Amino acid sequence: MSSDMEGMTGSVLLLCLLCLISLTNANTSPIILNVIESVCEDIPIGAVAFTINATDAENDPLTYSLSGPNAAYFKVDSNTGSVSVIRELDREGGGDVMTVGVAVSDGLNDVKKTLTILLADANDNRPIFQESSYDVEIRENTNVGTSLFRVQANDLDTGNAGVIHYSIDEVSPNEGFSLFSIVSITGEVRLSGRLNYTALNTFYRLKINATDGGGRCYYKENKFFSSVVFSFITVVDVPDLDPLFIGLPYVGRVAENSTLGMSVFKVTAIDQDTGVNDVVIYSIEDSTPGGLFQISRDDGIISVRSPIDREDIGDIVTLTVKATESKTNIHGIYASTTASVQINIIDINDNKPEFYKCGDELSCVKATHFTGEVFEHSLGTVPINMTVKDLDKISTTVLTLKGAYKDVFSVEPQSTMSDSIVQLLVKQPQALDYELKQEMVLEVIATDQEKPSFQSTATVTIKIKDINDNSPVFPKDTYKLKVPEHSPAGTEVAVITAEDPDTMDQGNLTYRLLPDSILPYFDVEPHTGKIYVKNKTLVDREVRSLFSATLQAKDTDEKPGTTVLEITLTDINDQPPVMSRDSYREFVNEGGQLELKIEASDADDPGTENSQIVFGIVPSRYSDNFTIDPNTGMLRNKGELDREAIDPKLDGRIELNITATDKGIPPLSSMVTVIINVEDINDNSPQFKASFYKFTVKEGEKGAYVGSVYAEDLDQTSTHNRISFSIVNGSFGSFMIRTFAEDRGYRGKINVDQDIELDYESTLKQFRLLVEAADLEQKKAEVMVQVNVLDVNDERPEFKPTKPVTVKENTNINGAVGKFTGYDKDGNHSLVYEEESIKCRCNGSLTPCSNFILDPTGEVRLNLTNLVDYEQCDQVVIEAQVVDEYTEKGEKNSVTTGQMVINIEDINDNAPEFIVSNSVFVVVSESASKGTSVAAVTATDRDSGINRQIEFKVTTVQFEEINNHISNMRTLFEAVTTQQKDIYVGIIQTTEGLDITLKGKYLVTVSATDTGGLSTSTVLEIFTVDESYKVELEFTSSQADVEKNLNEIRRALTAATKSAVEIVAIRSDTPQESRDPGKTIIVAYFVYSNGTALTSNEVEKMLSDPKHYPVLGQLGLANIGKAPAIEQDTDPVQYILLGMVGGLIIILAILTTSLLCTRRNYRRKLKAAKAMNSASMVTSDNQKGGPVVPGTNKYTMEGANPVLNLNIDTAMVLDLDEESSDVDKVSLNSLDYSDDMTERDSQPIMQMIREEEEEETGTPEYIEPLGAALAQRGQEKGSKNPRVGFSNPAFNTTDL
Repeated sequence: MSSDMEGMTGSVLLLCLLCLISLTNANTSPIILNVIESVCEDIPIGAVAFTINATDAENDPLTYSLSGPNAAYFKVDSNTGSVSVIRELDREGGGDVMTVGVAVSDGLNDVKKTLTILLADANDNRPIFQESSYDVEIRENTNVGTSLFRVQANDLDTGNAGVIHYSIDEVSPNEGFSLFSIVSITGEVRLSGRLNYTALNTFYRLKINATDGGGRCYYKENKFFSSVVFSFITVVDVPDLDPLFIGLPYVGRVAENSTLGMSVFKVTAIDQDTGVNDVVIYSIEDSTPGGLFQISRDDGIISVRSPIDREDIGDIVTLTVKATESKTNIHGIYASTTASVQINIIDINDNKPEFYKCGDELSCVKATHFTGEVFEHSLGTVPINMTVKDLDKISTTVLTLKGAYKDVFSVEPQSTMSDSIVQLLVKQPQALDYELKQEMVLEVIATDQEKPSFQSTATVTIKIKDINDNSPVFPKDTYKLKVPEHSPAGTEVAVITAEDPDTMDQGNLTYRLLPDSILPYFDVEPHTGKIYVKNKTLVDREVRSLFSATLQAKDTDEKPGTTVLEITLTDINDQPPVMSRDSYREFVNEGGQLELKIEASDADDPGTENSQIVFGIVPSRYSDNFTIDPNTGMLRNKGELDREAIDPKLDGRIELNITATDKGIPPLSSMVTVIINVEDINDNSPQFKASFYKFTVKEGEKGAYVGSVYAEDLDQTSTHNRISFSIVNGSFGSFMIRTFAEDRGYRGKINVDQDIELDYESTLKQFRLLVEAADLEQKKAEVMVQVNVLDVNDERPEFKPTKPVTVKENTNINGAVGKFTGYDKDGNHSLVYEEESIKCRCNGSLTPCSNFILDPTGEVRLNLTNLVDYEQCDQVVIEAQVVDEYTEKGEKNSVTTGQMVINIEDINDNAPEFIVSNSVFVVVSESASKGTSVAAVTATDRDSGINRQIEFKVTTVQFEEINNHISNMRTLFEAVTTQQKDIYVGIIQTTEGLDITLKGKYLVTVSATDTGGLSTSTVLEIFTVDESYKVELEFTSSQADVEKNLNEIRRALTAATKSAVEIVAIRSDTPQESRDPGKTIIVAYFVYSNGTALTSNEVEKMLSDPKHYPVLGQLGLANIGKAPAIEQDTDPVQYILLGMVGGLIIILAILTTSLLCTRRNYRRKLKAAKAMNSASMVTSDNQKGGPVVPGTNKYTMEGANPVLNLNIDTAMVLDLDEESSDVDKVSLNSLDYSDDMTERDSQPIMQMIREEEEEETGTPEYIEPLGAALAQRGQEKGSKNPRVGFSNPAFNTTDL
């Protein structure tokens, strides 16, 4: 019976399994098409990277999700499969290939696939030089083109972005820029110009630039990055320059007759190679004259060698001194240079002055007698060819005169300090009279002022020469002459002669008129002295009546004598009167009085009849209205002037001709025109041509023409007859009038105001306008104008106010959410509503959108194809126009648009999102106590208000050992929720003390749940770090300084070790009684992101790197040590525990041996059970009675199959007697606690059985049909798919 039941049960299970598989296959799983995607690493956050391409045969709606560590970089739209970036990508930091798990579900089937993402390189890294500085020393004679050094930089980018080009940006000093060059590709720095330690700089700083080739990926614009490094080049001096004398020019001085060996001058020479600074040796190469001086070999002092006489050798001695270096230069020779030294010889007074006669500077002879000539009565010098000399250089010679005529002359110079030419000056010229004396003799004495005993004397003879010393003289100083104007040319005016007492000048005088400007009018005969008229026309009294001239007489020696001539021209009547103006123009108001004085002048002689003038009026059309005084020329009007009486064509203009006549014989006259402008005055008022006007106009026409009125002003000028029209009453602001000029008078054109539309429906259907015509002086006339308004249909529709509307986000109601309402004053109208704009307020700014639809009836409905999302836009503004389709005239639409504001109300539709962090969380012995914070998570929620509040909770805790074994643990941690602005922070704390002996990491699952129940979870890895990795860092600064600089210390430690630094303690290591500033110990752990920790030795090696230690040294780091081991007291319990552990090991060894021995027995029983189940057949009536337990012949007490995740009562009897091995029990327990088929260990029960069977046959066999069917299903799906589930609502556990 038992066998039959088992067979029936197996058959039923097989039948159910086949039904389940057929029903499951009725819906085909989705297919993911893309497995590789390329994404630019510089794609911005929020941009779409790619779209998951999946299809479904039934076209079921697909949902998409991402999994895996790299899923934190992306966000997928669960409906469209569009994947966008939420975290910056870095090809260089994380590799150029990323894998992301992709899951696609059609609601019944889930399909997973690993998507490979190729990160395309973008130029986002700068070139980095391998060295921080390149410093070299170069000899100054290094050849041009020599390679000095090579710089090298690395760029993590690829392609052109990783190709580096080098250049020299600047050289300090700038003069050295041309001395260096760099190979763009290799970075080799070469010498391009010659160096010079002395003439150029000894030090150069090069700023070298490394620029990549640029590149782009996501953005169209190429990006270029560059870095700079400095090179310090020191020029080393070499002996390549000659020595150099300093302090040039060299000029010394020494007195003649100085003692031998006396120091005169010192020369100094230096080695121009300042970096070598060789010793210099001095010598004299040449001397002019020679043999007078010598020089010290070592110090360059020049001294007297032989006696010196300035009068023999001269004032200057020139030496050529030589400076020679003591060592050879780079050419193997002794470098040298020369300089000229000028030594001035100082004179001593030991010679007397002497007189010389000199033909030139080279032919001077001593003399004691000299001669000279001078004209009588003359002043000036008397040349005697005398030179006085004193051979001494510094001496003063005094010259004096002696003799009877010493007062007649003076000697020059009276004193001299050098060789001088001696001259005599005439002091008393009146004593030089040829008629009294023809010769004079005197002595010149030269005396040395310093030594008066040094004296010389010379005799000088002066001969006097005769001269002509008299000039011509006229008998009178002034002559007054007269001649009629316009006398004929040649008319004699007078004859005047002069006298000269000198006999040689008798009859030899010549005459001339001065100045030359008088010659066009008058002249004189040169030998007779006759003065005559030269030009008749120019002799004009009215032009010039008096001439003044000088008559000059000269003798044979051109000595002049002069007298003054005053020539007066007498008058004749030859000039007509001249009007003072070319014409007269006078303005007078009509009815006013004219008084105008006409002025004229006559150029003839005043006081005579030739210059007396009489005025008169030439008869004309209006001359009888005026009179003029004949003597004074005063012009007046006889009666009142009336502008209107003058011909209008003349525009008030009267023209008179006035004459001026003299009384000479014959009389002469002139005429002038006088123009009199009679000014119009405003003495007339405007007059309308009609007494009343009546017009009609249609309503609703802006600026419509109404009619015209006419008026005239009789004044002649536009200033007074110009009329302006205005409406003074009755317009009510609805009409305007404009003025236009007509042939006679003015017209006032009346129009409706351009901004006014008359409304027949209003109370004003008729207007009575009072129109006024006024001239510029406000003389006025008025007339009444009646305007009747004609009716027209022209009203525009208007909006009623629309209240704001509130709509929840993602709402999909079909009805109207709001409505516009308009109205029209016209009785017959048809209103239609038209959309003007729909704008959404997104991120604070309004942009066009299409989330709502406006119907022609004014109703506003949701656009169900584009629902509004509060997280994107929180307000919608709709503007609309209302149009009256029956409008006859004017605009059909409303004047202003209607506006409806729709406020979007937030709903809880977004789950919290964790913010990815690169932090490394560790647990060390110091933080293993209860209540210690060991980690933190951060999250945000895109909802608003209360919907965005987040609460963190630790849901599960697991521990993964170093051998990757994972075990569940108690809830050892809890989450404390805090808030920082819009970000929520979950502080992960321990709820009890942690076991610090565990090796591995805690896997803490933390969930973030908002107030609406939406949640997201993440798994934190908290690594356990053994106390042996504790590192102590000793700082020389005080504890306060260390705590102050803690952030800088942490950054420096992180930069040196590239690890996370967990500081667990800071303590002072200085006794309180010590005056030492103190030492401070920092206790820390150094942990990498994978949980690996650094030992003390590894930390010490990294921190000792020259790149990092200087920074840490400045912060006070002095020593790196390992945490001291803590000695513990011996505990007897430890030995007891060790004994127990040893015993357990022995027991485990025995159990292992027993398991190996019973393995074959276990296989036999499994084969028997398989055969029994395969042969058994049961009916459906027994299915609910007791399903068998796989691998046994027993049913569960509840009647359910344990494969469907229902636990078996472990207390039930399964007919396993005492002889049953422990392996049987273990097999049974493995079936009891099978995991869900969707877990990562797929089908553990079948796997265990399959392994057993494969050992014998190699082909998997299964205990029951259900196991075989599920295993086959798993093979179809692929063994690499860890998450495959089957769901069929048509079956339940009771049916099975």
